[in-house]
Amino acid sequence: PGIIKSIEYDPNRSAYISLVFYKDGEKRYIITPNKVKIGQEVISGDNVDIKLGNVLPLKSIPAGSSIYNIELHINKGAQLVRSAGVSAVLMGKHEGYVTIKLPSGEVRLINENCTATVGQSGNTDHRNRVIGKAGINRKLGKRPKVRGSVMNPCDHPHGGGEGKAPIGQEGPRTPWGKPTLGYRTRKKSKKFSKFIISRAKK
Repeated sequence: PGIIKSIEYDPNRSAYISLVFYKDGEKRYIITPNKVKIGQEVISGDNVDIKLGNVLPLKSIPAGSSIYNIELHINKGAQLVRSAGVSAVLMGKHEGYVTIKLPSGEVRLINENCTATVGQSGNTDHRNRVIGKAGINRKLGKRPKVRGSVMNPCDHPHGGGEGKAPIGQEGPRTPWGKPTLGYRTRKKSKKFSKFIISRAKK
């Protein structure tokens, strides 16, 4: 078991992180569960309580539970559902796999021995943040973006024309001429595509 000693800001992610002191003297950071408090106990294992912040194998979590921080491959570490305020739903179990509905709407199978954290990731108000002015984004390291439609034709596929001209193509393009804004880039021939039951909604 471990005790949450602090909840901290991490500049590399949208969710908060928590410093956990374990009984054996080890210290680790975890992605903070929503509504967790300093001093609360968390534990990882096969037969632990289904409690907020606890980490269990997917086969030990009941169907209908909200989970986050999900492993995609056994012992590789969490890869899915790690942003601020997100959670997935464990929909069912069948023949060594569990069916999970991800925040994107995608439904996929994951090995039942992979682990996940019970609950929802913290900092749920992240999506409500108001930037306010361009200077805030500059402080975050984001540089200004110039619209393709105000460029010359030699610089962007949307460029050229007199006045406010439309794109003039069947859909928007990147500066290099590839389809964008809704163009799906994931290859359907990927090794693990067979585990996707239904893809994310457009």
